[in-house]
Amino acid sequence: MSEKENNSGYLDMDLLRFTTAGSVDDGKSTLIGRLLYDSKAIFEDQLEAVEKSSKSRGDENVNLALLTDGLRSEREQGITIDVAYRYFATPKRKFIIADTPGHIQYTRNMVTGASTANLAIILVDARKGVIEQTCRHAFIANLLRIQNIVVCVNKMDLVDWDQEVFDKIVSEFKSFASRLDNLINITFIPASALLGDNIVDKSENMDWYKGPTLLYHLETVYNGSDFNHIDARFPVQWVIRPHSDKYHDFRGFAGRIAGGVFKPGDSVKVLPSGFESKIKSIHLMDEELKEAYSPMSVVMTLEDEIDISRGNMLVKANNPPEMLQDIEAMVCWFSSTKSLSGRGKFIVRHTTNDVQAIVSEVKYKVNINTLHKIDDDLELRLNDIGRISIRTSSPLFVDSYSKNRITGSIILIDPLTNETVAAGMII
Repeated sequence: MSEKENNSGYLDMDLLRFTTAGSVDDGKSTLIGRLLYDSKAIFEDQLEAVEKSSKSRGDENVNLALLTDGLRSEREQGITIDVAYRYFATPKRKFIIADTPGHIQYTRNMVTGASTANLAIILVDARKGVIEQTCRHAFIANLLRIQNIVVCVNKMDLVDWDQEVFDKIVSEFKSFASRLDNLINITFIPASALLGDNIVDKSENMDWYKGPTLLYHLETVYNGSDFNHIDARFPVQWVIRPHSDKYHDFRGFAGRIAGGVFKPGDSVKVLPSGFESKIKSIHLMDEELKEAYSPMSVVMTLEDEIDISRGNMLVKANNPPEMLQDIEAMVCWFSSTKSLSGRGKFIVRHTTNDVQAIVSEVKYKVNINTLHKIDDDLELRLNDIGRISIRTSSPLFVDSYSKNRITGSIILIDPLTNETVAAGMII
Protein backbone atom coordinates (compact mmCIF):
# COMPACT_ATOMS: atom_id res chain seq x y z
CA MET A 1 0.00 0.00 0.00
CA SER A 2 1.32 3.44 -0.92
CA GLU A 3 2.08 6.09 1.69
CA LYS A 4 -0.69 8.25 0.20
CA GLU A 5 -3.27 5.47 0.67
CA ASN A 6 -1.98 4.91 4.19
CA ASN A 7 -2.42 8.59 5.05
CA SER A 8 -5.87 8.64 3.46
CA GLY A 9 -6.95 5.70 5.61
CA TYR A 10 -5.68 7.42 8.74
CA LEU A 11 -7.45 10.71 7.92
CA ASP A 12 -10.73 8.91 7.25
CA MET A 13 -10.62 7.02 10.56
CA ASP A 14 -13.34 7.67 13.11
CA LEU A 15 -12.34 10.11 15.87
CA LEU A 16 -13.44 9.73 19.50
CA ARG A 17 -12.92 12.64 21.88
CA PHE A 18 -13.02 11.64 25.52
CA THR A 19 -12.37 13.34 28.82
CA THR A 20 -11.12 11.91 32.09
CA ALA A 21 -12.27 13.08 35.50
CA GLY A 22 -11.69 11.94 39.03
CA SER A 23 -10.58 13.06 42.45
CA VAL A 24 -6.98 13.75 43.42
CA ASP A 25 -4.86 10.57 43.37
CA ASP A 26 -7.57 8.47 41.71
CA GLY A 27 -4.98 7.69 39.04
CA LYS A 28 -6.25 9.62 36.00
CA SER A 29 -2.81 10.50 34.69
CA THR A 30 -1.55 6.98 35.39
CA LEU A 31 -4.56 5.54 33.53
CA ILE A 32 -3.86 7.67 30.44
CA GLY A 33 -0.15 6.85 30.67
CA ARG A 34 -1.04 3.15 30.82
CA LEU A 35 -3.34 3.49 27.78
CA LEU A 36 -0.57 5.18 25.80
CA TYR A 37 2.11 2.77 27.03
CA ASP A 38 0.22 -0.52 26.52
CA SER A 39 -1.22 0.52 23.15
CA LYS A 40 2.34 1.36 21.98
CA ALA A 41 1.38 5.01 21.42
CA ILE A 42 4.50 6.60 22.92
CA PHE A 43 8.00 6.96 21.52
CA GLU A 44 11.04 5.27 23.04
CA ASP A 45 12.68 8.59 23.93
CA GLN A 46 9.51 9.63 25.78
CA LEU A 47 9.60 6.40 27.74
CA GLU A 48 13.30 6.84 28.53
CA ALA A 49 12.64 10.38 29.81
CA VAL A 50 9.81 9.10 32.04
CA GLU A 51 11.98 6.25 33.37
CA LYS A 52 14.74 8.76 34.16
CA SER A 53 12.29 11.14 35.91
CA SER A 54 10.77 8.26 37.89
CA LYS A 55 14.21 7.21 39.14
CA SER A 56 15.18 10.74 40.14
CA ARG A 57 11.90 11.05 42.10
CA GLY A 58 12.52 7.75 43.87
CA ASP A 59 9.42 6.03 42.44
CA GLU A 60 9.41 2.23 42.74
CA ASN A 61 7.84 1.68 39.29
CA VAL A 62 7.91 3.67 36.06
CA ASN A 63 5.57 6.57 36.87
CA LEU A 64 3.30 6.63 33.81
CA ALA A 65 1.50 9.73 35.15
CA LEU A 66 4.56 11.74 34.07
CA LEU A 67 3.54 11.13 30.45
CA THR A 68 0.55 13.44 30.87
CA ASP A 69 1.38 15.90 33.64
CA GLY A 70 3.17 18.32 31.36
CA LEU A 71 3.48 21.39 33.57
CA ARG A 72 6.42 21.42 35.98
CA SER A 73 4.10 22.51 38.82
CA GLU A 74 1.86 19.51 38.04
CA ARG A 75 4.80 17.12 38.27
CA GLU A 76 6.10 18.69 41.46
CA GLN A 77 2.73 18.64 43.24
CA GLY A 78 1.63 15.32 41.73
CA ILE A 79 -1.68 16.84 40.57
CA THR A 80 -3.30 17.87 37.30
CA ILE A 81 -3.96 21.62 37.05
CA ASP A 82 -4.67 22.50 33.43
CA VAL A 83 -6.47 20.62 30.66
CA ALA A 84 -3.91 18.48 28.84
CA TYR A 85 -4.81 17.17 25.39
CA ARG A 86 -3.23 13.93 24.22
CA TYR A 87 -3.55 12.27 20.82
CA PHE A 88 -3.16 8.60 19.96
CA ALA A 89 -4.54 6.05 17.51
CA THR A 90 -5.09 2.33 17.23
CA PRO A 91 -5.85 0.47 13.98
CA LYS A 92 -9.58 0.96 14.71
CA ARG A 93 -9.92 4.59 15.79
CA LYS A 94 -8.20 7.92 16.51
CA PHE A 95 -8.50 9.48 19.96
CA ILE A 96 -8.18 12.90 21.56
CA ILE A 97 -7.98 12.77 25.35
CA ALA A 98 -8.75 15.82 27.50
CA ASP A 99 -7.11 15.12 30.86
CA THR A 100 -8.95 17.47 33.23
CA PRO A 101 -8.27 18.38 36.86
CA GLY A 102 -10.24 16.79 39.69
CA HIS A 103 -10.10 19.60 42.27
CA ILE A 104 -13.22 21.68 42.91
CA GLN A 105 -11.19 24.88 42.28
CA TYR A 106 -10.63 23.73 38.68
CA THR A 107 -14.29 23.06 37.82
CA ARG A 108 -14.06 25.55 34.92
CA ASN A 109 -11.11 23.59 33.48
CA MET A 110 -13.15 20.41 33.59
CA VAL A 111 -16.11 22.10 31.87
CA THR A 112 -13.77 23.40 29.14
CA GLY A 113 -12.13 20.01 28.55
CA ALA A 114 -15.42 18.10 28.58
CA SER A 115 -17.39 20.50 26.36
CA THR A 116 -16.35 18.78 23.11
CA ALA A 117 -16.15 15.20 24.45
CA ASN A 118 -18.16 12.27 23.09
CA LEU A 119 -17.40 10.16 26.16
CA ALA A 120 -16.30 10.73 29.77
CA ILE A 121 -14.23 8.39 31.92
CA ILE A 122 -14.98 8.98 35.61
CA LEU A 123 -12.42 7.37 37.88
CA VAL A 124 -13.38 6.03 41.28
CA ASP A 125 -10.82 4.86 43.85
CA ALA A 126 -11.94 1.34 44.85
CA ARG A 127 -10.94 2.06 48.48
CA LYS A 128 -13.01 5.26 48.74
CA GLY A 129 -16.07 4.45 46.64
CA VAL A 130 -18.44 7.10 45.28
CA ILE A 131 -17.47 10.45 46.86
CA GLU A 132 -18.52 14.10 46.35
CA GLN A 133 -16.05 14.54 43.49
CA THR A 134 -17.59 11.54 41.67
CA CYS A 135 -21.04 13.10 41.94
CA ARG A 136 -19.71 16.49 40.79
CA HIS A 137 -18.10 15.01 37.69
CA ALA A 138 -21.22 12.99 36.86
CA PHE A 139 -23.31 16.16 37.20
CA ILE A 140 -21.02 18.12 34.85
CA ALA A 141 -21.03 15.28 32.30
CA ASN A 142 -24.83 15.32 32.52
CA LEU A 143 -24.96 19.12 32.15
CA LEU A 144 -22.73 18.96 29.06
CA ARG A 145 -24.88 16.20 27.53
CA ILE A 146 -22.08 13.61 27.34
CA GLN A 147 -24.12 10.48 26.74
CA ASN A 148 -21.41 7.81 27.07
CA ILE A 149 -19.95 7.42 30.55
CA VAL A 150 -17.33 4.91 31.68
CA VAL A 151 -17.04 4.51 35.44
CA CYS A 152 -13.56 3.08 35.86
CA VAL A 153 -13.17 1.60 39.36
CA ASN A 154 -9.40 1.93 39.73
CA LYS A 155 -6.91 0.51 42.26
CA MET A 156 -8.71 -2.84 42.50
CA ASP A 157 -5.31 -4.33 43.40
CA LEU A 158 -5.51 -2.45 46.74
CA VAL A 159 -8.81 -4.15 47.68
CA ASP A 160 -7.61 -7.67 46.73
CA TRP A 161 -9.60 -7.66 43.46
CA ASP A 162 -12.80 -8.03 45.51
CA GLN A 163 -15.98 -8.28 43.39
CA GLU A 164 -18.18 -7.16 46.32
CA VAL A 165 -16.32 -3.83 46.51
CA PHE A 166 -16.88 -3.29 42.78
CA ASP A 167 -20.57 -4.25 42.95
CA LYS A 168 -21.15 -1.85 45.86
CA ILE A 169 -19.62 1.08 43.89
CA VAL A 170 -21.75 0.18 40.83
CA SER A 171 -24.88 0.24 43.01
CA GLU A 172 -23.93 3.60 44.66
CA PHE A 173 -23.21 5.29 41.32
CA LYS A 174 -26.42 4.00 39.70
CA SER A 175 -28.39 5.35 42.68
CA PHE A 176 -26.91 8.85 42.17
CA ALA A 177 -27.15 8.74 38.36
CA SER A 178 -30.87 7.94 38.54
CA ARG A 179 -31.40 11.57 39.68
CA LEU A 180 -29.78 12.91 36.48
CA ASP A 181 -31.64 13.18 33.19
CA ASN A 182 -29.02 12.51 30.55
CA LEU A 183 -26.60 9.77 31.61
CA ILE A 184 -27.79 7.23 29.06
CA ASN A 185 -24.99 4.72 28.46
CA ILE A 186 -23.00 3.91 31.60
CA THR A 187 -20.32 1.19 31.50
CA PHE A 188 -18.55 0.01 34.67
CA ILE A 189 -15.01 -1.41 34.41
CA PRO A 190 -12.89 -2.66 37.38
CA ALA A 191 -9.22 -1.89 36.76
CA SER A 192 -5.72 -1.27 38.02
CA ALA A 193 -4.04 1.46 35.98
CA LEU A 194 -0.76 0.93 37.83
CA LEU A 195 -0.56 -2.77 36.94
CA GLY A 196 -2.47 -2.58 33.64
CA ASP A 197 -5.44 -4.80 34.55
CA ASN A 198 -8.42 -4.27 32.19
CA ILE A 199 -6.90 -1.17 30.59
CA VAL A 200 -5.59 -2.66 27.34
CA ASP A 201 -5.26 -6.30 28.40
CA LYS A 202 -7.82 -8.50 30.17
CA SER A 203 -7.15 -8.95 33.88
CA GLU A 204 -6.22 -12.42 35.11
CA ASN A 205 -6.86 -11.23 38.68
CA MET A 206 -10.56 -10.50 38.09
CA ASP A 207 -11.89 -13.49 36.14
CA TRP A 208 -15.33 -12.70 37.62
CA TYR A 209 -15.54 -9.63 35.34
CA LYS A 210 -16.90 -10.57 31.91
CA GLY A 211 -17.09 -7.10 30.31
CA PRO A 212 -14.72 -5.31 27.91
CA THR A 213 -11.33 -3.77 28.66
CA LEU A 214 -11.20 0.01 28.63
CA LEU A 215 -9.42 0.24 25.26
CA TYR A 216 -11.77 -2.25 23.59
CA HIS A 217 -14.76 -0.20 24.84
CA LEU A 218 -13.20 3.05 23.57
CA GLU A 219 -12.56 1.44 20.17
CA THR A 220 -16.06 0.04 19.75
CA VAL A 221 -18.46 2.41 21.55
CA TYR A 222 -21.02 4.00 19.20
CA ASN A 223 -19.86 7.49 18.29
CA GLY A 224 -22.44 9.12 16.07
CA SER A 225 -25.01 10.75 18.29
CA ASP A 226 -23.27 14.01 19.20
CA PHE A 227 -23.80 15.87 15.94
CA ASN A 228 -27.33 16.85 15.04
CA HIS A 229 -27.78 15.75 11.40
CA ILE A 230 -31.47 16.65 11.30
CA ASP A 231 -31.72 20.40 11.94
CA ALA A 232 -29.78 22.26 9.23
CA ARG A 233 -27.71 25.15 10.66
CA PHE A 234 -24.92 27.06 8.88
CA PRO A 235 -23.60 30.12 10.78
CA VAL A 236 -21.82 32.38 8.28
CA GLN A 237 -18.30 33.19 9.38
CA TRP A 238 -16.92 35.03 6.36
CA VAL A 239 -18.06 36.33 2.98
CA ILE A 240 -15.55 35.44 0.22
CA ARG A 241 -15.24 37.86 -2.71
CA PRO A 242 -11.95 37.16 -4.54
CA HIS A 243 -10.56 40.19 -6.39
CA SER A 244 -9.36 38.30 -9.47
CA ASP A 245 -10.41 37.94 -13.09
CA LYS A 246 -10.75 34.17 -12.77
CA TYR A 247 -13.31 34.40 -9.93
CA HIS A 248 -14.72 37.80 -10.86
CA ASP A 249 -18.37 36.98 -9.99
CA PHE A 250 -17.71 34.50 -7.16
CA ARG A 251 -19.51 35.25 -3.90
CA GLY A 252 -19.26 32.49 -1.32
CA PHE A 253 -20.18 32.13 2.33
CA ALA A 254 -17.67 30.33 4.54
CA GLY A 255 -18.37 28.69 7.86
CA ARG A 256 -18.62 25.50 9.86
CA ILE A 257 -21.85 23.54 9.60
CA ALA A 258 -23.45 23.37 13.05
CA GLY A 259 -26.14 20.85 12.19
CA GLY A 260 -27.99 18.99 9.48
CA VAL A 261 -27.09 18.13 5.87
CA PHE A 262 -26.86 20.61 2.97
CA LYS A 263 -26.91 19.74 -0.75
CA PRO A 264 -26.81 21.83 -3.94
CA GLY A 265 -30.40 22.60 -4.93
CA ASP A 266 -31.66 22.74 -1.33
CA SER A 267 -33.94 25.66 -0.46
CA VAL A 268 -32.48 27.73 2.38
CA LYS A 269 -33.61 30.72 4.40
CA VAL A 270 -31.25 33.47 5.58
CA LEU A 271 -31.64 34.66 9.17
CA PRO A 272 -32.44 37.29 10.32
CA SER A 273 -33.63 38.78 6.98
CA GLY A 274 -35.89 35.83 6.10
CA PHE A 275 -34.91 35.93 2.39
CA GLU A 276 -34.96 32.54 0.66
CA SER A 277 -32.77 31.08 -2.08
CA LYS A 278 -31.31 27.78 -3.24
CA ILE A 279 -27.80 26.44 -2.75
CA LYS A 280 -25.91 26.70 -6.03
CA SER A 281 -22.71 24.90 -4.99
CA ILE A 282 -20.76 23.70 -1.94
CA HIS A 283 -16.94 23.90 -1.97
CA LEU A 284 -14.28 22.27 0.19
CA MET A 285 -10.86 23.54 -0.86
CA ASP A 286 -10.73 22.91 -4.65
CA GLU A 287 -13.44 20.26 -4.58
CA GLU A 288 -17.17 20.67 -5.24
CA LEU A 289 -19.26 18.55 -2.88
CA LYS A 290 -22.56 16.77 -3.49
CA GLU A 291 -23.43 17.17 0.19
CA ALA A 292 -21.97 18.61 3.40
CA TYR A 293 -22.85 18.02 7.04
CA SER A 294 -21.74 18.95 10.55
CA PRO A 295 -18.99 19.52 11.58
CA MET A 296 -17.53 20.22 8.08
CA SER A 297 -16.10 23.65 7.24
CA VAL A 298 -17.19 24.63 3.73
CA VAL A 299 -17.99 27.51 1.36
CA MET A 300 -21.52 27.76 -0.07
CA THR A 301 -22.79 29.84 -3.00
CA LEU A 302 -26.45 30.73 -3.55
CA GLU A 303 -28.45 31.18 -6.75
CA ASP A 304 -29.66 34.67 -5.75
CA GLU A 305 -27.76 37.82 -4.78
CA ILE A 306 -28.75 38.28 -1.13
CA ASP A 307 -27.12 40.57 1.40
CA ILE A 308 -25.47 38.18 3.87
CA SER A 309 -22.77 38.95 6.44
CA ARG A 310 -20.92 37.38 9.37
CA GLY A 311 -23.32 36.37 12.14
CA ASN A 312 -26.16 35.49 9.74
CA MET A 313 -27.32 31.88 9.54
CA LEU A 314 -28.48 29.68 6.65
CA VAL A 315 -31.20 27.20 7.67
CA LYS A 316 -33.84 25.03 6.02
CA ALA A 317 -37.07 27.00 5.77
CA ASN A 318 -39.20 24.15 7.13
CA ASN A 319 -37.14 23.72 10.29
CA PRO A 320 -35.69 27.01 11.59
CA PRO A 321 -34.14 27.60 15.03
CA GLU A 322 -35.87 29.85 17.55
CA MET A 323 -35.15 33.58 17.25
CA LEU A 324 -34.89 34.78 20.84
CA GLN A 325 -33.88 37.90 22.71
CA ASP A 326 -34.76 36.45 26.13
CA ILE A 327 -32.59 33.43 26.84
CA GLU A 328 -32.41 31.05 29.80
CA ALA A 329 -29.06 29.32 30.32
CA MET A 330 -27.07 27.24 32.78
CA VAL A 331 -23.63 28.83 33.09
CA CYS A 332 -20.30 27.95 34.64
CA TRP A 333 -18.56 31.07 35.94
CA PHE A 334 -14.94 31.28 34.73
CA SER A 335 -13.66 34.59 36.09
CA SER A 336 -11.48 34.84 39.19
CA THR A 337 -11.55 38.68 39.17
CA LYS A 338 -15.23 39.42 38.48
CA SER A 339 -18.40 37.94 39.98
CA LEU A 340 -22.03 38.25 38.92
CA SER A 341 -24.77 39.30 41.29
CA GLY A 342 -28.03 40.60 39.91
CA ARG A 343 -27.80 42.51 36.66
CA GLY A 344 -24.68 42.90 34.54
CA LYS A 345 -23.74 44.02 31.01
CA PHE A 346 -21.85 41.58 28.77
CA ILE A 347 -21.14 40.63 25.18
CA VAL A 348 -22.75 37.30 24.30
CA ARG A 349 -20.93 35.24 21.67
CA HIS A 350 -23.15 32.66 19.98
CA THR A 351 -21.75 30.74 16.97
CA THR A 352 -20.33 33.57 14.76
CA ASN A 353 -22.51 36.29 16.28
CA ASP A 354 -21.55 38.83 18.98
CA VAL A 355 -24.34 40.86 20.59
CA GLN A 356 -24.60 43.14 23.61
CA ALA A 357 -26.65 41.73 26.45
CA ILE A 358 -27.80 42.24 30.01
CA VAL A 359 -28.02 39.45 32.57
CA SER A 360 -31.43 40.30 33.95
CA GLU A 361 -31.54 37.74 36.76
CA VAL A 362 -29.54 35.03 38.53
CA LYS A 363 -32.27 32.48 39.30
CA TYR A 364 -30.29 30.02 41.41
CA LYS A 365 -26.93 28.33 41.89
CA VAL A 366 -26.45 24.57 42.03
CA ASN A 367 -24.66 22.75 44.81
CA ILE A 368 -22.95 20.31 42.45
CA ASN A 369 -22.26 17.82 45.22
CA THR A 370 -25.87 17.44 46.39
CA LEU A 371 -27.71 18.79 43.28
CA HIS A 372 -29.69 21.09 45.60
CA LYS A 373 -30.62 24.57 44.35
CA ILE A 374 -29.11 27.49 46.27
CA ASP A 375 -31.42 30.52 46.18
CA ASP A 376 -30.23 32.45 49.24
CA ASP A 377 -26.78 33.27 47.78
CA LEU A 378 -27.18 34.38 44.16
CA GLU A 379 -23.67 35.69 43.50
CA LEU A 380 -21.84 33.65 40.85
CA ARG A 381 -18.13 33.36 41.62
CA LEU A 382 -15.26 31.38 40.10
CA ASN A 383 -16.32 27.77 39.30
CA ASP A 384 -19.96 28.31 40.37
CA ILE A 385 -22.71 26.83 38.19
CA GLY A 386 -26.13 28.48 38.06
CA ARG A 387 -29.16 29.40 35.98
CA ILE A 388 -29.45 32.93 34.57
CA SER A 389 -31.80 34.97 32.37
CA ILE A 390 -30.27 37.07 29.57
CA ARG A 391 -31.77 39.83 27.41
CA THR A 392 -29.88 40.46 24.16
CA SER A 393 -29.84 43.65 22.07
CA SER A 394 -30.84 41.71 18.92
CA PRO A 395 -32.27 38.22 18.39
CA LEU A 396 -30.08 35.11 18.38
CA PHE A 397 -30.92 31.99 16.34
CA VAL A 398 -30.76 29.28 18.98
CA ASP A 399 -31.59 25.67 19.77
CA SER A 400 -31.56 24.14 23.22
CA TYR A 401 -28.17 22.70 24.19
CA SER A 402 -29.77 19.25 24.47
CA LYS A 403 -30.76 19.52 20.79
CA ASN A 404 -27.54 21.02 19.37
CA ARG A 405 -24.34 21.57 21.33
CA ILE A 406 -23.11 24.27 18.91
CA THR A 407 -26.21 26.44 18.45
CA GLY A 408 -27.17 25.77 22.07
CA SER A 409 -24.02 27.19 23.66
CA ILE A 410 -22.88 30.73 24.46
CA ILE A 411 -20.00 32.49 26.14
CA LEU A 412 -20.18 35.73 28.11
CA ILE A 413 -17.43 38.31 27.61
CA ASP A 414 -16.69 41.31 29.83
CA PRO A 415 -16.91 44.32 27.45
CA LEU A 416 -14.31 46.31 29.45
CA THR A 417 -11.55 43.70 29.74
CA ASN A 418 -12.49 41.30 26.90
CA GLU A 419 -12.20 38.44 29.42
CA THR A 420 -14.35 35.34 28.90
CA VAL A 421 -16.22 35.23 32.20
CA ALA A 422 -18.68 32.35 31.64
CA ALA A 423 -19.75 29.56 29.33
CA GLY A 424 -23.40 28.65 29.08
CA MET A 425 -25.81 25.99 27.87
CA ILE A 426 -29.14 27.32 26.55
CA ILE A 427 -32.14 25.65 28.17
